[in-house]
Amino acid sequence: MAFRYPVSQPHLTGRETDYVTEAVGTGWISSQGPFVRRFEEAFAEWNGKAHGVACSSGTAALTLALRALGIGPGDEVLVPEFTMVASAWAVTYTGATPVFVDCRDDLNIDVALAEDKITPRTKAIMPVHVYGRRCAMDAVLDLAYQYNLRVVEDSAEAHGVRPVGDIACFSLYANKIITSGEGGICLTDDARLAAQLTHLRGMAFSQAHDFVHKKLAYNFRMTNLQAGVALAQVEQLDEILELRARIEKRYDERLEGISGITRMPGRDVLWMYDLLADGRDELRAHLAAAGVETRLFFQPMSRQPMYLDPSWPDLNAARLAARGCYLPTYTGLREADQDYIAARIAEFYGTP
Repeated sequence: MAFRYPVSQPHLTGRETDYVTEAVGTGWISSQGPFVRRFEEAFAEWNGKAHGVACSSGTAALTLALRALGIGPGDEVLVPEFTMVASAWAVTYTGATPVFVDCRDDLNIDVALAEDKITPRTKAIMPVHVYGRRCAMDAVLDLAYQYNLRVVEDSAEAHGVRPVGDIACFSLYANKIITSGEGGICLTDDARLAAQLTHLRGMAFSQAHDFVHKKLAYNFRMTNLQAGVALAQVEQLDEILELRARIEKRYDERLEGISGITRMPGRDVLWMYDLLADGRDELRAHLAAAGVETRLFFQPMSRQPMYLDPSWPDLNAARLAARGCYLPTYTGLREADQDYIAARIAEFYGTP
């Protein structure tokens, strides 16, 4: 179904076409092209980090980060109940076990509940900045310090939230704040970790390139074509964040006072405008008929078939997921478009 107002659209108004054309024109289209390094350096600098390692997806970034930190079979990693399943999958891909921690009302991991989940096998914690809302990172870092845990930040939805963990992992999928179509990047201040991330990303070739590979690694490289798009996006990141902040403010103003919905806490950066809604499924059908696309919240990890907890624990994540959805959120959304969407929501609830 084609929607008049889709959930997301990329912001491609910079030098994306120029850089891709340059890559094609020079013949440098593989991961060896210069735009990869330029993107890594530009994004790392924007975030105040020393090193960036680009890769093929946000999931790949998380997997590389865990492997670079030595996470593997027999280890456990604390992962939020409320997140996209890729966060947990990355742990599973390494052979380690994800251990799930319920969320607070802002959808982020409840660090107060995390300590009870720690065992001698726990090696890392993976805070996720859900929908652009920064986790309580001071509490995460304190917990990590007390128990000697590594911190892998899942920043897939939070370009603009400055990372503070050992490694921060960003997605560059087409619906993210900035994009390369598909892609991801790891940021770190640790030169040895950056070297390991790069080594693992590129099939663990030796310096002699003699086709002797001493460890299991991946082909998770980013192409020069993708990196050209990503570099152009970084050049516009300040503008993109400002435009998104305006969208958040407009939604806040237009949705205030509508009975039946609960606006969520403010976001540090706006990825998607999320809310809780009475009669959510009927509201979504009403909006779809009006040309407005919406999306459901993530489902708790303990409800996923591969991680299903037979005890069916009572989860805040499940209660929030049952009422939650998010609205169209992209830089091309005009104030009049938001007014229309808000009016359709008010119409559904009979709010003047």
